[in-house]
Amino acid sequence: MTTLLIVDDHPLQRMGFRMLVESQSDFTVLGEADNGADAVRRAAELGPDVVLMDVRMPGLDGIEATRRIIASGGRSRVLVLTTFDLDEYAYAALRAGASGFLVKDAQPEELLAGIRVVAAGDAVVAPKLTRRLLDRFADQFPVEGEQDTGAAHAKLEVLTEREREVLTAVGKGWNNTEIAERFHLAESTVKTHIGRILAKIEARDRVQAVIFAYNTGLVNPENR
Repeated sequence: MTTLLIVDDHPLQRMGFRMLVESQSDFTVLGEADNGADAVRRAAELGPDVVLMDVRMPGLDGIEATRRIIASGGRSRVLVLTTFDLDEYAYAALRAGASGFLVKDAQPEELLAGIRVVAAGDAVVAPKLTRRLLDRFADQFPVEGEQDTGAAHAKLEVLTEREREVLTAVGKGWNNTEIAERFHLAESTVKTHIGRILAKIEARDRVQAVIFAYNTGLVNPENR
């Protein structure tokens, strides 16, 4: 059973998410919060598997709430939901540790699938949104210090040629099916490659792998 905490400052929005989630036999809602501070407190109290997190809320916003929930070291993973598919805060939320990014008007089955992916320990950012998000924010990626950059490139060096190709594809926003077709691999093989890549570069999930690919220059706006 996957447990959830729903965070949104609009009661009707929370009600809609709750109705959708509770229509599934493998989901249960442990609670709700209408602001970031309450979300942090309730996440610590309830320990949900997944926090559905709105970004724009009065007081403590979803970005800082996400950062605090992840920094606490708890088991909860955060799936950010926003009204706009290119919300200016989306990248910041992912940098804060969110495991995914979806728009609120996504199809119900897309949201439910996203929750399951995040609960399983992976990340969900629709490929098209990944490309558009990175295009939007590529010039704002933080410049790492020399030591951090050296460490990142050292991790890059331990990847095999195939793993580097797969990581580049992930950085460009390709999904597993597209990667499998491009390199004539089985999807199970692609998943194995991605698992090894995440371990080698010490990335928590696919989102961090995308950021790593950009930060090391493996992918950039010119070669996407």
